[in-house]
Amino acid sequence: MRDPYEVLGVPRGASASSIKSAFRKLAKKLHPDANKNDPEAAARFSEANAAYEILGDEKKRKAFDAGEIDAEGKPRFAGFEGAHPGGFGQGGFESFTWGPEGFQRRSGGTGAGRGFAGFGGIDDILKEMMGGRAGRAGGEHFDVDDAPRGQDVNASLTVTLNDLASGGSKRVRLPTGKEVDLKIPVGVTDGQQIRLKGQGFAGPAGMGDALVTIAIARHPLFEREGADLRLDLPVTLYEAVLGAKVRVPTLEGAVELAIPPGTSGGRTFRLKGKGLPLKDGGRGDLYAAARIVLPEERDSALEDLMRAWRDDKPYDPRRDMS
Repeated sequence: MRDPYEVLGVPRGASASSIKSAFRKLAKKLHPDANKNDPEAAARFSEANAAYEILGDEKKRKAFDAGEIDAEGKPRFAGFEGAHPGGFGQGGFESFTWGPEGFQRRSGGTGAGRGFAGFGGIDDILKEMMGGRAGRAGGEHFDVDDAPRGQDVNASLTVTLNDLASGGSKRVRLPTGKEVDLKIPVGVTDGQQIRLKGQGFAGPAGMGDALVTIAIARHPLFEREGADLRLDLPVTLYEAVLGAKVRVPTLEGAVELAIPPGTSGGRTFRLKGKGLPLKDGGRGDLYAAARIVLPEERDSALEDLMRAWRDDKPYDPRRDMS
């Protein structure tokens, strides 16, 4: 994957708010629901989401800047575990011979019996090489007529909150080259792994499975809390003071919400049943928190009004914080 700073189009010294703002702009532009006929947009959306997973997390960002993880969030290569000068294992060696009694493994040196540290069990490798024949490894007889089934494969699938809300299936491409439709389970969580039986590689004893890891893409507007959603709802100063009816976005389309007069910033309104599906057939809720937004341009009339208000009707909203 490309450098996450390059993906989001921000410099390395960018603030957390600048990174979040850059991601939101990209997410709105590239969101799969707005680009259904553009597969490249979906790929770039996934790339932007992966970049924000690193830069939007303070610890991951520090680790990336320090070179401890790569652009995919994986630890940097640190060498083979257990590899030492003088042979495999700690100062030891192993030799293998084939004779009437099958494979024989002999260990020598100070690391006798340790085998290939970090490379998996040599007995398992021998079983694969023998293709179902019986033999001996390390003096112990094994029967590989009951050979292992085919190898499992791993894949990943990015889904949106809209996918979770509507349910249904999404197509995922597996390392085998096959494409399958995966039904999105109700209540699936970020990082959850779904097993698809028999969709891996073929083996002597049958097919392996496919393990699909689900990644839930960040939404530019909503934050997910289980089946509930949270939203910052911008309101004007006059809407907060006088009250108003405003349009609130949901995953199923906008709805109208009555803002009562005298609404303070941070007041949260509950929109029942406007969240994500529940396993019992119900739905979570949407919580919209009012965020009072002033005009972008300075307004002298507004400032004069505020000065008069301050002088005539002062009040202290922080009086209980001492």
